[in-house]
Amino acid sequence: MAYRGQGQKVQKVMVQPIVSFTRSRIQVWLYEQVNMRLEGCIIGFDEYMNLVLDDAEEVHMKTKNRKPLGRIMLKGDNITLLQSVSN
Repeated sequence: MAYRGQGQKVQKVMVQPIVSFTRSRIQVWLYEQVNMRLEGCIIGFDEYMNLVLDDAEEVHMKTKNRKPLGRIMLKGDNITLLQSVSN
């Protein structure tokens, strides 16, 4: 515990890395799905890395076809990597 002047205690809190991705468009690499990825905006997550994605799209890497999915919940077990998408 750190102290700030006048005897006030300041508690340091560790920020989860996934917080930096919230509200920005990301690409999700899926476990054992090399030809398909998901894109969307993270609007929620939990301690198991289950994600709620808004404006989600299924992206086929070979054909570049996109299929709109809307708002989805993705189970954390399926996630291999999260990557920011530049607009």
